[in-house]
Amino acid sequence: MSTAEETTGRERRGELGAFLRSRRERITPADVGMPAGPRRRTPGLRREEVAQLAGVGVTWYTWLEQGRPIKVSTQVLDAVARTLRLDGTEHEHLYRLAEVPTATLSDTVGTPLPPDVQTILDGLLPLPAVVSNGRCDVLAWNAAYAALFPRVVRATGCERNSMWMMFTLPPCCNPVVNWEEETPIHVAVFRHRYIRHLGEPGWKELVERLQAVSPEFARLWAASHDVAIPGQRTKVFRHHAGGEIRTRTTNLEITASPGVRVVVYVPTDEESRDRIGWLLANPEAAAPDHTH
Repeated sequence: MSTAEETTGRERRGELGAFLRSRRERITPADVGMPAGPRRRTPGLRREEVAQLAGVGVTWYTWLEQGRPIKVSTQVLDAVARTLRLDGTEHEHLYRLAEVPTATLSDTVGTPLPPDVQTILDGLLPLPAVVSNGRCDVLAWNAAYAALFPRVVRATGCERNSMWMMFTLPPCCNPVVNWEEETPIHVAVFRHRYIRHLGEPGWKELVERLQAVSPEFARLWAASHDVAIPGQRTKVFRHHAGGEIRTRTTNLEITASPGVRVVVYVPTDEESRDRIGWLLANPEAAAPDHTH
């Protein structure tokens, strides 16, 4: 095994241990019908209680949480997942962290976009639509998306990234209205994708750069091990010229480019629809406010 593979393995096992601890600590003895007992210092369940409920050895489970290189099976992981009450996304996340071969999915990125993608994006007008990869790099967009998020499309290189935008733009310029509600969800979705690319330089660099420039991202990344898959969400944006715009997002996978998706923003009310139309009709007004 190469040094790089050993490093990736240690990182993955470290993530596995942290994830299991975070899930264990959110379950109380009462949740599983066990008495709390005296002098309980550990939040949630103890390691030995998880092992008992899952029907596995205490030493084995302790080593698993400590990130030791031990062999695991889907049957044992399933028992742990049931004990920790993992949902479907968390269960898949557990498989990935434990490197269960039958649960490994292919999700390579970086392949060229199919030539018809831009035509499809333009055909979705007046709905804003964008193509992003798993790392949240913005790869292609239509005019409505450019009008709604001018700073993103005018960014260059690694800063043309929706995660970068969310965590680095100051409040005066950040388009996300419900920022405190959205940031934990974005990090949870990002972590779900990140594990598929653990050890890859581009992903690692993005996380390190975000940790360096955004205290909130650093806090969420270190403190929360929640994972989530993208789904329909209501997102509220504030445009400096167009005002507040409410949308519902839908993610559509591009099967020819694994890991790449089209995100479509559908206005949830007539006022938001009209404001997007106004931005499209007034591109100069939609440009970034250079006073910020």
